[in-house]
Amino acid sequence: MSLIESGKALAQGLMQGAMAKAVALAPDSWIPGGEPDPLIRHQHGSIGKPVSRIDGPLKVAGAAPFAAEFPMADMVYAAIAYSSVARGRIASLDVAAAEAAPGVVLVMSHHNAPRLKPAPLFMSDPKAAAGDSIPVMQDDAICWNGQPIAVVLAATQEQADHAKSLIRVTYEAEAADTDFEAAIAAGTKPSQFMGQPLHDKLGDAEKALAKAPVSIEADYRTPRHNHNPIELHAVTLAWDGDTLRIHDAQQAVAHSAWTLAQVFDLQPEQVLITSPYVGGGFGSKTLWQHHIIAAAAARMAQRPVRLMLAREGVYRTVGGRSLTQQHVALGAEEDGTLTALIHRGVTAKTAHNVMPEPFILPTRSAYAARTMLLDVQQVELDMISNTFMRAPGEAVGTFALECAMDELAEKLGMDPIDLRLRNEPEKDPISGLPFSSRHIAQAWRDGAARFGWDARSAVPAARREGEWLVGLGCATATYPYYRMPGGAARITLSREGEATIDIAAHEMGMGTSTAQTQVAAERLGLPMERIRFNYGDSTLPGLVLAGGSQQTASIGAAVIAAYNKLVAELLALAGNDSPLAGLKPDEVGSQDGGLAKLDDPGRHESYASILSRAQRAAISVEAEPPQPLETMHWSMHSHGAMFCEARVNVVTGEPRVTRFLGSFDCGRILNPKTAASQFRGGIIMGLGLALMEETQFDERNGRIMNPSLAEYHVPVHMDVPEIDVMWTDIPDPHTPMGARGIGEIGITGTGAAVANAIYNATGKRVRDLPITLDKLL
Repeated sequence: MSLIESGKALAQGLMQGAMAKAVALAPDSWIPGGEPDPLIRHQHGSIGKPVSRIDGPLKVAGAAPFAAEFPMADMVYAAIAYSSVARGRIASLDVAAAEAAPGVVLVMSHHNAPRLKPAPLFMSDPKAAAGDSIPVMQDDAICWNGQPIAVVLAATQEQADHAKSLIRVTYEAEAADTDFEAAIAAGTKPSQFMGQPLHDKLGDAEKALAKAPVSIEADYRTPRHNHNPIELHAVTLAWDGDTLRIHDAQQAVAHSAWTLAQVFDLQPEQVLITSPYVGGGFGSKTLWQHHIIAAAAARMAQRPVRLMLAREGVYRTVGGRSLTQQHVALGAEEDGTLTALIHRGVTAKTAHNVMPEPFILPTRSAYAARTMLLDVQQVELDMISNTFMRAPGEAVGTFALECAMDELAEKLGMDPIDLRLRNEPEKDPISGLPFSSRHIAQAWRDGAARFGWDARSAVPAARREGEWLVGLGCATATYPYYRMPGGAARITLSREGEATIDIAAHEMGMGTSTAQTQVAAERLGLPMERIRFNYGDSTLPGLVLAGGSQQTASIGAAVIAAYNKLVAELLALAGNDSPLAGLKPDEVGSQDGGLAKLDDPGRHESYASILSRAQRAAISVEAEPPQPLETMHWSMHSHGAMFCEARVNVVTGEPRVTRFLGSFDCGRILNPKTAASQFRGGIIMGLGLALMEETQFDERNGRIMNPSLAEYHVPVHMDVPEIDVMWTDIPDPHTPMGARGIGEIGITGTGAAVANAIYNATGKRVRDLPITLDKLL
């Protein structure tokens, strides 16, 4: 049994005693555009129970192996040297002292690196995962300040780090584009996201704005942000002939395995990636240059390699969120009805990636304005490639939009919640599609009652407690529903009534394995302890990405497809002597460890009986779900209403958030315990966005100046108040299991809710994140 298998077995053993009540389900349940999944109507089984995470005991006991903890015989350790100019060429690279240092096995640079193919850039192919398209150590060109220029392998990490410090390099620097304002002055160009233009027009919004009885216009700015998962990016890998075996911190195992195969000119099955436990990803843990460097160096040295980026290394080589300048203009009738909504601006990206910050995404479906003009322009700078970061677009786009809505509410003399409800759309304003499920009005009403919104004073700076001014603010949260194609799953059912689900999915701390075990138990009519959910392995079926809050839907759709096929094959095996004889798949469902006729539960046969009659020890099926056509029929989004109480010290200007409530409408909540954790985690990240996170980028030389958690501030326990969360739990009839994504919505709207609360406390509008005390004095 492998280390991963033994770890999963232990986790399953710890779940003994977690029982799930059986449920009858029609196997032809959910299909895109078809009937709802009957699973969403069930109320008394595993779904909806606050089950503790099955991987929790392993993690708290230190028994869950992370990427930098897998032992390999004869392993060496890696340290990367980074460029210190933003653009140019390496004029000289002296590695002699490093090569002579104690314990050093290899120093690899562009002088001796093996010839590698360019890594396929993310979204250039359905399986591509690379964060940038720059060749890795193939020439002397420098494209950003922080680009890897050499790697040292040594017997210990300390020896590798020391030897790296002995490398001497000079550059032929070239003029670099690192100044955002100068780049804007030189000209912007239209931006795209996932192959689609970031531009929408509905009527003549500029003309409507000019005619509006009431209007506001404002500019908002958000800074660069860097990824800071608690687990550093790392790989432990080795070559076995022409097969590359990698233990990784990864949220796209199948994509990354395919991409590395292209780089090293291998067949996809020759790259094997496992990633059973990941200490946070948030969009950052896909394929970056350190993967390629470690694999190339291991091949040269013919030794296993462990490469764990230091925190500074994450800032130098792993992309984050790009900065934005946003302009929002709102026009309204005297009663608050929006007649014009303009949201446009500029963001920065690089020439070697395809990820702008798409900040207009939440505005497309938020409000029923009569006219709209939405547009994102971009400039290209010589910097690290920006990438997906929790709710890309929505996190910063809701800051601008929802602050503007607060400003308009004040000018109208309306309550901010009333303004939002007044402009609730009946259908998607841009696409014209009906909403699959939209209960944000209920989320607003329930949240306002629980938070005590009626105690808010509409007059800023009206409430003072000692040295503290106190205010309340709110904002809408929204994030789209996604489901990626290619998520095949395999179900293996044994005669003993135990089932294994295999899919190349991921567990980054979200509770995926727990929730999916609950779902599988419910669907198969088995107790949870009889389900084993295997994931985090590129050799498993499927092409599932843990991103875009879509993994739950992707896994669910794949399991439905495999389950449908399983039921059909079990009926074929049952034969004429079975109580199920003559029944079609759509006439039966799972119940009490077997199949039963839906309208006559007495016609039931256990899985054990069916397989015994067929003289089969087990049955295994694999199937791929239909394409995500549901998004062609409906406008699909998760929603939320965010409430914040903030205090600002009149002496020091220090802002503090003292209460926060998120009221969510995200369809069926599969596991309240893990869902609450996800909502709170998103809100905490939103508090960091609002009050402290900012990458300090030196525009003179393109260098990130605060590449550590000592200088780049993220919220710690003392910064975070008690966070309350609630939800409607109304299933979406057009998604698998009735569930929509919950992983990213918590960060959306949070920044605006904080900013609006601070305005209500002080009367000062801060439109430039983060909201630090110097902006409040």
